[in-house]
Amino acid sequence: MSSDELKNRVRFSTTLSKETEKALKDYSKSTMIPISKILDVAITQYIKCAEKKNSN
Repeated sequence: MSSDELKNRVRFSTTLSKETEKALKDYSKSTMIPISKILDVAITQYIKCAEKKNSN
């Protein structure tokens, strides 16, 4: 097993606008919440909201 493997997470890559990336980093720094955790919550909330819209 590679030492680079993660036990409970997966790596994935995407792109963001420069403004979004700055806002994300600034928010992470000011709250001391890791970017990965912010993205987990944001994406989960987005999916739940989209599923509600699609079920109506």
